[in-house]
Amino acid sequence: MKTIYDIQQYLKKFGTIIYIGERIADLELMEAEIHELYRAQLMDTRDYQSAVLLLRHEIQLLKEQHKK
Repeated sequence: MKTIYDIQQYLKKFGTIIYIGERIADLELMEAEIHELYRAQLMDTRDYQSAVLLLRHEIQLLKEQHKK
């Protein structure tokens, strides 16, 4: 997975569509869903790691933008 869009499409395969209306909350919820899929052994380690890394990076960028 290389983009947030890729993560959204992956989650959609499991019937999960996330839209709260606040981008940071959306990303945090996606991270929680990815974690649950990994715990249920429905995704491999490489995909899990790349998805979490992408999500955390995007969350960090957005939090830094809000501080400015």
